[in-house]
Amino acid sequence: MENAGLASPQPSSTLPTAPPKDPITCHVLDQTTGLPAPSLSVSLTLLRPLGPSTPFKGITNKDGRITKWQAQEGPSLQDMLDNLDEHPSGRMVWVLKFETGQYWGEGNTFFPEVEVRFFVIPKEGHYHVPLLLGPWSYTTYRGS
Repeated sequence: MENAGLASPQPSSTLPTAPPKDPITCHVLDQTTGLPAPSLSVSLTLLRPLGPSTPFKGITNKDGRITKWQAQEGPSLQDMLDNLDEHPSGRMVWVLKFETGQYWGEGNTFFPEVEVRFFVIPKEGHYHVPLLLGPWSYTTYRGS
């Protein structure tokens, strides 16, 4: 059957767009509930080269994610990575510090904090670090 002069539906260009993410993000899931871990304080610090930097700070949102870091002073995370992109080593070491004692309550966990150190090569794109968190254990990996 022919299209009787009706225009084909066009995709909407007015869909809301998500704000841009920083090049390093994290996600925390509470293993006791299987749900995201909201309101967990996290810091992100450059260790090498030229570190340690002043930590970037964030608090996980209702989905347990931090997609934008707050600089305490100095450049944004993206600016820092852009400036270090030409460093001779090409590799950076960063650390995420999760304040798990505050999340669980100091007497209710074996880990008062969890630190995850990882390499970043800026030209390799986005780095996402999920943390599966329980009061007595944790697991992490490089996400996408």
